[in-house]
Amino acid sequence: MASNTSKTARASVRAGQGSGGALSVLGEYKYLIPLANGRFAYVRNLTNGKTTHLQTNSDAFVEEIRVLAAAGHGAKIRAELTSLHTVNPEHGWADTEKRLVDAGVFEG
Repeated sequence: MASNTSKTARASVRAGQGSGGALSVLGEYKYLIPLANGRFAYVRNLTNGKTTHLQTNSDAFVEEIRVLAAAGHGAKIRAELTSLHTVNPEHGWADTEKRLVDAGVFEG
């Protein structure tokens, strides 16, 4: 059976499943897998079990994060965005977080 997931996506997820990988650190679930210097990201959604590939400045990205924040994951996502910005400030994660805050994603 053919998979709808790209070879790159599968490799990224497999790489993160090992110990110390990008998807789980010290037992903490990672929601964002950054791609292309922060222009895109895989967003892992615990509420439906799906991982979506989204452009970080798109409305779809904002809505996906809004769903996660509404499910109670907002604080962890904000901490993850801060961490991504600390590690790679040139990738624009602070701008991404500001865009989410301006859209009211983390309110409530």
